[in-house]
Amino acid sequence: MERSDQMFKVRAAELRKILVELGPAYIKIAQAVSSRPDLIQPSYLDELSLLQDRITPFSTEVALDTIEKELGLQIDELFSEISPEPVAAASLGQVYQARLRRSGQVVAVKVQRPGVQAAISLDILILRFLAGVVKKAGKFNTDLQEMDYRKEADNGLKFRRLYGGIKDVFVPNINMEHTTRRVLVMEWVEGQKLSEVKDLYLVEVGVYCSFNQLLENGFYHADPHPGNLFRTYDGKLAYIDFGMMGEFKQEFREGFIEACLHLVNRDFDALSKDFVTLGLLPPTAEKEAVTKALTGVFQDAVAKGVQNISFGDLLGNLGTTMYKFKFQIPSYFSLVIRSLAVLEGIAISSDPNYKVLGSTYPWIAKKVLTDSSPQLKSSLQALLYKDGAFRIDRLESLLTESLRARTEKAFVKIQREEANSRMVFKEILSFTLTEKGSFVREILIEEFAKGLDALGLATLDSLTSAATTRIPFTGSSVSFMSKEDMINLRTFHRLMFLLAGLESNKKSFEEVNGVGNPNNNQSAYLEESSLLSYQPALVSEILAMLSIIPELPPELQQQLLRLPADLARRLISRASARTIQRIFL
Repeated sequence: MERSDQMFKVRAAELRKILVELGPAYIKIAQAVSSRPDLIQPSYLDELSLLQDRITPFSTEVALDTIEKELGLQIDELFSEISPEPVAAASLGQVYQARLRRSGQVVAVKVQRPGVQAAISLDILILRFLAGVVKKAGKFNTDLQEMDYRKEADNGLKFRRLYGGIKDVFVPNINMEHTTRRVLVMEWVEGQKLSEVKDLYLVEVGVYCSFNQLLENGFYHADPHPGNLFRTYDGKLAYIDFGMMGEFKQEFREGFIEACLHLVNRDFDALSKDFVTLGLLPPTAEKEAVTKALTGVFQDAVAKGVQNISFGDLLGNLGTTMYKFKFQIPSYFSLVIRSLAVLEGIAISSDPNYKVLGSTYPWIAKKVLTDSSPQLKSSLQALLYKDGAFRIDRLESLLTESLRARTEKAFVKIQREEANSRMVFKEILSFTLTEKGSFVREILIEEFAKGLDALGLATLDSLTSAATTRIPFTGSSVSFMSKEDMINLRTFHRLMFLLAGLESNKKSFEEVNGVGNPNNNQSAYLEESSLLSYQPALVSEILAMLSIIPELPPELQQQLLRLPADLARRLISRASARTIQRIFL
């Protein structure tokens, strides 16, 4: 065994040397996988991680000469002090620590490696040729943005503006006055690489920041390898190196969100359509065959629950399917997946069970429930209704997941524990009363109206049945309830349990009474009686929850007071429609 391990170490070292000789583009690929202990053999992982630290630096004399030529000033005019050797050397440049003479600020001075533009241009051309995806010359320069530090500086400023205000995220400021095509000066960051410290809280912060990058603003860090993510000494997540950024268009962002929703809810038919929208499948692909294949690939992985889905599970059997149906991997998509995969890899080094998709999905659920986008509203409507029937289990799942969308340190430590019912009710109620929750509020009010209407009919049925049993020779009573009313009554009770946070009680109630079980042979009357008999316990729990209302902000209390009138209007409308229907039909 020891001999085998030694052989792997030798081969891994040889691979690292080859990658260094091949050039910067190959090093970038290696850096992308250097944070995945779940995918790469440990010996190779150790050597690949050294690519971030053992790049041979070029001469400091050359670096200082480049600074003077680019900025047009002598070194001692620019800096009161500068490190004699680079503090970091990368494939594209190297960094010095310095102190600005004018302001006294400590800064990082990044100097481009001589001849790197020609070298990486050739590397990229070779890689594209090997992959069979050579682009037109007119689009080639977009991949060389990392060669112009002015573009990187603009990226850094934009990244700071969009994400620098996120709690516990630090984005260093760029000194534009001293930045040129080959020299970049930015605020110095003190800290350790995130991959070298076990800080799951900052990984969660990174997941939230990535969510904002990818699905809120569409401007994201496309090179988040372990060397570009730091934990500052005051406990913040710092992003550095903004040479490679990506743009995620609105239609792709919404398509990605829809794909995640359909994956988690095992709607593989809709997922196959999402893949066409995202550009992963050609429009000519056979949808039924694709749906069947995706079901086979993802069914087992998704069955574990959203919090346990890993990239490894999803990608495990996808290779054959991708080849069979001629999957395409757009450049934007590979960068998005890489960004999330690197974060998961860093987290796995601290917690082998960590799943980045499980941490991202709560933010996706919250966005779907609150976003004003017509496309996402339409997706939510389609997700919650099938053939006119309300699928409350999906709303439960979305609401439950959305409540996990937070990054507070205390919450991260107990995120796997269930919140108490009072907190659940308060958060759901507060959400539905806000402007962002208006779309979900409309759905809930409509379903409550249906449920209360069905409850009234069930009560009438119960009273009629009781009366006929006491009066001789009256025969059996006729039920006022239709099959749809029974479904609405079950949905109503599940809504009440959901708002009261009575998940465990709901399960025991349904197990005992067989409610909602399609294989249960009890009569509709018995099921109806079960629902009614359980009502007192439910009402007492709901009344206890109502004590939360005074704790709500005044504007939400006002919104709550308007709901009964709206609900009453809908009930009257339903009763009137039913009366007219029974008279004339």
